[in-house]
Amino acid sequence: MAVATQTLEELCINSIRFLAIDAVEKAKSGHPGLPMGAAPMAFVLWDRFMRFNPKNPKWFNRDRFVLSAGHGCMLQYALLHLTGYDSVTIEDIKQFRQWESKTPGHPENFMTPGVEVTTGPLGQGIANGVGLAMAEAHLAAKFNKPDAQIVDHYTYVILGDGCNMEGVSGEACSLAGHLGLGKLIALYDDNHISIDGSTDISFTEDVSKRFEAYGWHVQHVQDGNTNLAEIEKAIAAAKAVTDKPSFIKVTTTIGYGSPNKANSAGVHGAALGGDEVKLTRENLGWEHEPFVVPEDAKKHMGKAVERGASLEEEWNKTFANYKAQYAQEAAEFERYISGKLPSGWEQALPTYKVEDKAIATRKTSEATINALAKVLPELIGGSADLTHSNNTEIKGGGDFQKGQYQNRNLRFGVREHGMGSICNGIALHNSGLIPYCATFLVFTDYMRAAIRLSALSQAGVIYVMTHDSVGLGEDGPTHQPVETIASLRAIPNLTVIRPADGNETSGAYKVAIEFANQHRPTLLIFSRQNLPQLAGSSIEGVAKGGYTVFDSEGTPDIILIGTGSELHLCVQAAEKLSAEGKKVRVVSLVSWELFEEQPEDYRESVLPKSVTKRLAVEAASSFGWCRYLGNEGAMISVDRFGASAPGPVIMEKFGYTVDNVLTRAKQLLG
Repeated sequence: MAVATQTLEELCINSIRFLAIDAVEKAKSGHPGLPMGAAPMAFVLWDRFMRFNPKNPKWFNRDRFVLSAGHGCMLQYALLHLTGYDSVTIEDIKQFRQWESKTPGHPENFMTPGVEVTTGPLGQGIANGVGLAMAEAHLAAKFNKPDAQIVDHYTYVILGDGCNMEGVSGEACSLAGHLGLGKLIALYDDNHISIDGSTDISFTEDVSKRFEAYGWHVQHVQDGNTNLAEIEKAIAAAKAVTDKPSFIKVTTTIGYGSPNKANSAGVHGAALGGDEVKLTRENLGWEHEPFVVPEDAKKHMGKAVERGASLEEEWNKTFANYKAQYAQEAAEFERYISGKLPSGWEQALPTYKVEDKAIATRKTSEATINALAKVLPELIGGSADLTHSNNTEIKGGGDFQKGQYQNRNLRFGVREHGMGSICNGIALHNSGLIPYCATFLVFTDYMRAAIRLSALSQAGVIYVMTHDSVGLGEDGPTHQPVETIASLRAIPNLTVIRPADGNETSGAYKVAIEFANQHRPTLLIFSRQNLPQLAGSSIEGVAKGGYTVFDSEGTPDIILIGTGSELHLCVQAAEKLSAEGKKVRVVSLVSWELFEEQPEDYRESVLPKSVTKRLAVEAASSFGWCRYLGNEGAMISVDRFGASAPGPVIMEKFGYTVDNVLTRAKQLLG
């Protein structure tokens, strides 16, 4: 067909398609197939339903859009450009997948304004969407009044076959159905193609029936290529269902318009190639040069700017009325979305004296959570069905359930992977909520992708991990983390903190809360076994990552370095060595990441290079400790899997006793 015969809708949809085609072709890298097939549903959604302001991408009451099938990111970049976001110019489109471009190879929320969450690892986006919807539901229940709805927006997700195959999506969507999140609407790009070819080779279940079983409202648009009216009707019907999340299966053709590559794996993850681009232009009647958008399409899609300004202005009036009637609630709401913490909140942190009884740090963690919950109403979280083992319940906080979204205890069930991804969504809602989630430390292996994405996408999630070593005891090797701490320390931008007692627990939470508002995730590691309160521990010391908890006068002969449940062994051994005339220093290296952020002169004052005799004591792998031990240092570590026996027996067998620390220290001293 000729360009002149195309309707305005076709011009807009083909503008999306060809911006994607041209960008991928120029980069000679990318995934053009999804944008070509999903352009119609994306156009209908953004043009007729989505509420957003391109000139203020962070307007609070905007609808959230998540492209869970993040490989098709040129679909999102084209939409951002066409609807008037300054963050994605035509030059940015041309720089797709290039160094420091605002159009990277998968959507990155920290690089491109208008992108809500980082997606790419399949299934993560829809799970983030569940978190975004939970955040909206909680804030709406907390702040809305019958005559003033200041929190009222939807979360829309486009996901693909791969997202539905990944287990994390099942975990999150199962919980979303249970919770009845009526403002979560997912559009499934049902194109039957993955990298290996037709999904018939591995994926033949009835996805719609699965989502019905989850408790979602389910529809099917059989022609997602051309039937815009049916797509519009389905989205409208989804919005009308308020007590269930909605799942719209939209059957499309991947690479729609390509004569030779449509409906094949060949258009999934590679540029079309010059010849096929030419044939596709001819097939779709597209006579425009690369990266050229017809004026009519540009004008129509650009109406989003004026529409968005009007929507935000209308909301501002609503909020002004709210503020006039509910001044206290409005002030709290403004504090939330500004990311400011209440003045003096840190004064609620518990403190401990050396004469206080020995207690597991998972219990001091519980005391800290509940102390903070009284002064930080934005703190919200829960456990993967281990609430009374992780000790994470907010007393009196109520359970976040369908129709009870104002409550603060999140019941994730046995869904570690989904739990982490959901908390990322809550954090990236950017409304001041501080989410935490908990499980046993060893089960971070189930949620590693979500933790990594917290660090990558700057989501201020607090991970509360208990049962931190072989000291766990009878449950045996499957439940005893050995290599886990080292592997977590390897993740960039993740702050790992392993407190030794109550004061260090409070210090860990102080850092975690502050970092949450700085978009930095933290992972806190707590013991199952009881630990004594140490004379030299402090809240302030934790913020520096490493500090001296015991010292002799003068330059030390040896430095004992401990973390968590092993620090008290170092202190007791140091006291005995000191009584024998040795000069000993004990350093709590509670967080490597925090310590490395300190000035060099501070680090040198704690671990002077001149003191080469050092003994590290940690009930975990020795991997990575060489950076602090040098050539003359040694370590008491666990470089094998654990065992099943009572905790004290295991700790003794692995050498975690004061006597063994003494012996090893004396060996170093010669």
